Parts: sequence; C-alpha cells; structure tokens
Amino acid sequence: MLDLVIETRCHDLGGFEVGRVLPFRKRRMVGPFIFFDRMGPFEFPAPIPGGADVRPHPHIGLSTVTYLFDGQMTHRDSLGVEQVILPGALNWMTAGAGISHSERFDGMRAQGGRIDGIQAWVAVPESNEEDAPAFDHYAADILPAVVDAGLSLRVIAGSAFGVRSPAKVHSPLFYVHAELQAGARMALPDGYAERAVYVALGGIEVEGLSYHSGQMLVFAPGAAPTLRALQASRLMLLGGEALGPRHIWWNFVSSRKERIEQAKADWVAGRIPLPGLDNAEFIPLPDSPVPAPNPMS
Repeated sequence: MLDLVIETRCHDLGGFEVGRVLPFRKRRMVGPFIFFDRMGPFEFPAPIPGGADVRPHPHIGLSTVTYLFDGQMTHRDSLGVEQVILPGALNWMTAGAGISHSERFDGMRAQGGRIDGIQAWVAVPESNEEDAPAFDHYAADILPAVVDAGLSLRVIAGSAFGVRSPAKVHSPLFYVHAELQAGARMALPDGYAERAVYVALGGIEVEGLSYHSGQMLVFAPGAAPTLRALQASRLMLLGGEALGPRHIWWNFVSSRKERIEQAKADWVAGRIPLPGLDNAEFIPLPDSPVPAPNPMS
C-alpha cells in the first residue's frame, strides 16, 4: 500500500535550479537511495553560461548516479576520468574515502538546448565507505531492456523484472526507467523491502487516486498495488534493502558523524584532490571562505 507522497521542492545550486525529492523530513532514504534530484526539464538559451556548470566539489561514502533523458553533460573527476554523459547512459561514481568531480555543459554550451535528467546518490554499506574511489560508465545500449504491452523498461542498476544491469552495486537495489503508454499497467518489482516510484512525466493512477509529474510515491513493505498510466508517462522506479541511518552534510555521507567532520577538514586542506582536467576553480566548503592560494604550490 501507499505509505507517503513526496512533492518536489525547488533547490538552487547557484546558477541552476533542480527539483529535490530525497532526502525528505519524513523519509530520509528509500532503500540505499539517500538523494534524488531532478535536473530540469529546462531549455538553456545559447550560449550556456559557465555559472550553470557544477564546479569541482567533493564526496565521500556514497555513489553518485547520473542519468539523462535529454541533453548532455561532461563529467571530470580526480581519478583523471573525462566522460560525456548522453541520454540513456549511466554514470556511476563511487566516492569511497574521497573523490572530487565536476559536471559541465561543454557539449551544449554554444548552441544551448534542453537538459533533463536525474542525479541520485546511493549510500554504500559501512564496510565499503572507505573503499578506493572508482568510476564506471555504461552506455545506453548495454543496459538491459524489457518491452511489454504498452510499456518499455530500462534496468539502469540492480535487478528487476527478471533481468540484471551490468552496473556494479554494493547492496541489493533496483533502479529502472519506465515509459508507459496511456492505459498501460505495471507493478513495482517485488522482493525488496523498500520501493518507490517517481513520476517524471505524465500521470498515473494508484488505488483509485491520481498522481502527477514531480511526485514520488513511497510504498510500505509487502505487495505494491498496480500503477496505471493516465497518459503517456515516464517513471523512475527505485528501492532496495535498507542500510541503516546515515549522516548527510553538503556532499558528504557517512554512518559516522566524526567522518563527516574529517571530510570537511580534508576538503579545506586540499587533501581531496581536484580533477586534473578541471582544477582552475572549485566549490568551497559552505559558509567557509575560499582558502588563500598556497605560494609553495
């Protein structure tokens, strides 16, 4: 049965607004998903200003999961990776003990255009929080697809609907992009303790009530009711097994408060390196001045 409906809240990243869904005051996580932002849909006029880019910033203790419906972004990180993100592909970056990255609109800058997608954060088990950072990219054509009457599914990560994504994950979860024609019906994957659906486009009916774009429906454990598309709709299905409580401050996630404090100090002191291919600027710690340049560097 339906447990909670979360409305999208507008959040300014400093030049680009996103719709924040998770974390929410009444629901911090769904399975291991601790963060869920909708990027767009937004039409950028040309040229796209540099202020819309996400400058280099740090993470610990989580995996960032970037998935686009429209547009493109360029990811650069402190492992030396430079990767263009295209619609339908999956960028899975595991922060581990510490990584920094940027996300820029280089490929769209001159001509502008539409950007739309989701960035989620997935917490990792305590035993993996201090792993070495890693980055994996999966092109759209290698993510498994399921097609049925009136609907098509892409299993982005984890296992669902009898197929498994090749994405490397640290705990049981599912993350699915679903496109439904008007009148099509489906149920969420079973076998997971926590499940939710985010309506990215269109509208659905659940238990006789209708829900619209920008809402996340969180279900109680047990059988989930059938979802029926009221019109052509795009859904993101997500969930998995709970990992226990996590602390979150800015871009840092950890099972330990003291680890968050260490991450703050590491970023201020430069112990988390900047991306080698994007190191001319960065986002300082919130409410902290930009450190003076080191004359010895």
